[in-house]
Amino acid sequence: MIQTMKEQDQTKSTNIKWHNLTIDREKLEKMRGHKGMVIWFTGLSGSGKSTLANALNEFLHLDGFSTYVLDGDNIRHGLCKDLGFSDEDREENIRRIGEVANLFMNAGIITITAFVSPFISDRDKVRQIIGSKDFIEVYCAADITVCENRDTKGLYKKARLGEILEFTGISSPYEAPNNPEIVVDTGSLDLNDSVEKVINYLKKENFLKKA
Repeated sequence: MIQTMKEQDQTKSTNIKWHNLTIDREKLEKMRGHKGMVIWFTGLSGSGKSTLANALNEFLHLDGFSTYVLDGDNIRHGLCKDLGFSDEDREENIRRIGEVANLFMNAGIITITAFVSPFISDRDKVRQIIGSKDFIEVYCAADITVCENRDTKGLYKKARLGEILEFTGISSPYEAPNNPEIVVDTGSLDLNDSVEKVINYLKKENFLKKA
């Protein structure tokens, strides 16, 4: 049975001690020439999270930033392949990603994630793991009608036919962010304008200031 995050806060590991590393985050960020951060894309399936995350990653990479994308489907091929799509499994999926994203960030990498991450409480817990000053939540706000019309993976059709249970937006809820750092209307904006909106925010808030 999958434990909840609250239960997992009480680690089962014993006789362990945190080791402070000589090459810490500050030194790694200095080497890379910029700060690490987590840019967290959330939204319904078909809202354009992965497409936008990949385009942003390409833009930043070409500008000389150290970046990496953690994509929902890709992660479920490995790290989270033992998890399904129940509420409990979704919670554990996001917890694991939050911890992995934190490791990447502490290596001075701009970490871009693309996950439905449907529950506000789960995303808030990731924000706590990362720290609010380093966590940028981007809501891909395409309406479900737009997402369903796109149906890029054919998942909505299967969900409507009952072939997929607990599908977000159909038989499982999606809780939109209350106060995300960035809202991108991926239902109407094209890809270039969507990337530009994210970049403009990052520049305005000095996230992309190079050392």
